[in-house]
Amino acid sequence: MSAEAHRKVPSIKHSALTSAPREACELKLSLEIGGNLKILKRLGYRKLVLQIGRGRVVPDSFASTSFSLIVYRYKNSLKEDIKRSDLIISHAGAGSCLEALEEGKPLVVVVNEKLMDNHQLELARQLHREGYLFYCTCSTLLELLKSKDLSSLKRFPPGKPEIFSEFLDQVVGLKKLMSTSQSQPF
Repeated sequence: MSAEAHRKVPSIKHSALTSAPREACELKLSLEIGGNLKILKRLGYRKLVLQIGRGRVVPDSFASTSFSLIVYRYKNSLKEDIKRSDLIISHAGAGSCLEALEEGKPLVVVVNEKLMDNHQLELARQLHREGYLFYCTCSTLLELLKSKDLSSLKRFPPGKPEIFSEFLDQVVGLKKLMSTSQSQPF
């Protein structure tokens, strides 16, 4: 039985494609937007919200009884789009990855193969090894969407800012500095 047959289809059918690597994917996106939509529709999604940023390719927004595509350049925040989505497809920047994962959303990241010292690929590989996301390139996105079971991804654990605070205190000695300054008048 295929991965698609085992896939849990979410009750809300909403996906968001945010900040895909522009130069690498722009032409491919324009040629394959129809293919991406067909795959998303076949997987049960009924809406795609597409942030294009400074992209030169601007697909037309549309709405039909079976699917809608909403296209925009920028918003002040993607938080609401991410909260409403059941799947996030994004570039592999650290901020974008964390924003989607902290909301507990399945995440597929498209790495930019053209970056030197590709930190996006390193981050994507590590988060994939740990089971939190799938990663691909522009040329393998359609195949990944067809073949991967998004329900197999693990939920990303919530952050613990107190750990960073304690680390920072150890490095900088802020508590020690504060207690010393409080005991000595100015």
